[in-house]
Amino acid sequence: MTAADAHAARPAMRLDVVSIFPDYLAPLELSLIGKAREDGLLDVRVHDLRDFTHDRHRTVDDTPYGGGAGMVMKPQPWSEALDHVLALDNPSGARPHLVVPGPGGQPFTQALARQLALEPWLAFACGRYEGIDERVYDHAREDLGLEVSVVSLGDYVLNGGEVAVLAMVEAIGRLVPGVIGNAESLVEESHEDGLLEYPIYTKPSSWNGREVPPVLLSGNHGAIAAWRHEQRLARTAARRPDLLHASHAGPHGDLEISAATPGDVPELAVLRRACAANEVVETGALDTPALRESLDDVRAGLETGQTWVARIAGRLVGAVRTTRASGSSGTGDSWVAERLCVAPDLQGGDVGPRLLEHAESTAPDGIRTLVLRTVAPDADELKRYKKAGYRLVDAPSDVPGTITLARRRR
Repeated sequence: MTAADAHAARPAMRLDVVSIFPDYLAPLELSLIGKAREDGLLDVRVHDLRDFTHDRHRTVDDTPYGGGAGMVMKPQPWSEALDHVLALDNPSGARPHLVVPGPGGQPFTQALARQLALEPWLAFACGRYEGIDERVYDHAREDLGLEVSVVSLGDYVLNGGEVAVLAMVEAIGRLVPGVIGNAESLVEESHEDGLLEYPIYTKPSSWNGREVPPVLLSGNHGAIAAWRHEQRLARTAARRPDLLHASHAGPHGDLEISAATPGDVPELAVLRRACAANEVVETGALDTPALRESLDDVRAGLETGQTWVARIAGRLVGAVRTTRASGSSGTGDSWVAERLCVAPDLQGGDVGPRLLEHAESTAPDGIRTLVLRTVAPDADELKRYKKAGYRLVDAPSDVPGTITLARRRR
């Protein structure tokens, strides 16, 4: 069965490209993208912007208002070109997502490629010169009802959008089901989970005095998987340390909080032990329960309430557990956040507050009291909790070695 047969029920993804150099897009007829077009998985149409001009010179640009170097692409040809694209084979009146390559746009990433691959119809506008008259964007959004995204291939300037469109169509098209014959090959590629791909080898095992790493010849799939993961970490650290250390870049806009799963248990245990060791250094108290927790203890803890984990670029950097308590520590029916911990190198930042905020947001309707159960905080931590509205509860804590704070739910 061919890829086209396997995905016959799925309509072809439509891709329209408008350019003053349509021949520039000829490579889209080659390789896997070309085959996907032949198989009916991708419907790629290239349009010449100059076909929508009305002077003998087929002019698409003019001087900029306000002065300045360069030329600006005129709105009229673009308006007619977009009308033409919308009218072609479109009885349903559907609308494409318009993508405009430009150095002032959002970065084109693997995540964005995946997002755009879910769209049934994309249209690309290849700008030239100093760019496209801004009113074209407004017209597309307001008059034509299009979603418009300006997307940058990187922090550099090209002569036009065609090169960027070639790259984006390839990155997006290969994610359409059936375009890549072996879908599993997409899973372990660079940037799919925040890390770069591991080194790869093929026959012969010895070449020019260089050997394939022995672990790859061992047949031990567990050892191979571990080696590959280590190589991915090492390669990412060497070539793209920003992917490993995005947590050092300031406020954590890329922090992801999700429900813990059994697969998180090993990392969660290490995180809790690191936090506990930090507490021992600061307080000298060796009876911290987390120091004695086994993996089975951590796994069993997932069944008690709901544990939430925070990750930055794939790294587990924090966790908190939420439970509902009735009459806990004199606070009445309440929502309890406990076992809040943050990786030692990120403590004092915004990971802890955002975890606590998330824990509070999950409180069911009807809960009026929010409780925080924690080891005795230092003065700075206590000040932060008080600023958030928490006050010490004048009653013994249910858990030895901890204190209880509470606030009314806003």
